[in-house]
Amino acid sequence: MTRRDLIAGVLVLLLIVANGAIYWTVTHPQPTVLKVSFLNIGQGDSILIQSPTGEKLLVDGGPDRSVLRELSRELGPLDRSVDMLVETHPDKDHISGLADVLAQYQVSYFMSPGIPDTTAVFKRVEAAVTAEPGIVRYTARRGMRIHLGGGAYADVLFPDTDESHQTITNNGSTVLHIHYGTTSFMLTGDLPSPYEDHLVALDGGALQSDVLKAGHHGSKYSTDNVWLATVRPSTVVISAGKDNTYGHPNPQTISRIQHEGAKIVSTIDHGTIDFTSNGTTIQEKDER
Repeated sequence: MTRRDLIAGVLVLLLIVANGAIYWTVTHPQPTVLKVSFLNIGQGDSILIQSPTGEKLLVDGGPDRSVLRELSRELGPLDRSVDMLVETHPDKDHISGLADVLAQYQVSYFMSPGIPDTTAVFKRVEAAVTAEPGIVRYTARRGMRIHLGGGAYADVLFPDTDESHQTITNNGSTVLHIHYGTTSFMLTGDLPSPYEDHLVALDGGALQSDVLKAGHHGSKYSTDNVWLATVRPSTVVISAGKDNTYGHPNPQTISRIQHEGAKIVSTIDHGTIDFTSNGTTIQEKDER
């Protein structure tokens, strides 16, 4: 191959990349709304939040590398930054993919509830966080507010105590209440019902949300009647894998949600589920 042929080949490649970038920009413009995406990562949780000004918050990373596929679909192949990662609690189906995100994306902030663990997955994520240049770490505590940009923000409602001695990881799950204008989303990780009821006692009607992610993938031990009657969601999202061995979502939980009158959507049936809010109304779209 001559030098001229090599230069021509490089120019063609650059042209292809440039055209791809232009196509992505035209077909996927920067959001002027809040976008909340419940990613299709199988049996686990991973939720991408994009603010009206383009800041990106990823809550959990699912059980494996599937999160990288979904992030590429949502953000495009050229965007390699996520502003903040939040670990709700150190279970594999929530954190395993975070190590892969840290390896492939530039991340500025990392938040976790501070629950210690001894698993290989937890150690891998911790090593990946430590290796990320300039990353700033926070321990999630009630009263914190994450400013997402454009008037959108996330309030940390739980945990409200030191979780450094917690041995039941679900019990210390980080709970985020996402607000934009008059619309809101409630994300509870795997928080069990007694702690849901604890939040009801603390916050009451302030917990009302348009969209609720069912706790613990629709387990019967979360999303109880008191919680549902207080949050009063229009839509409940269940993030779970098809034919999972846990029986998620549990029929009792489905019955409770239906009794409340909320619409149920799941990643099992709909794949990735996107919600967009203009601050007043919420639109829903899924990939199927």
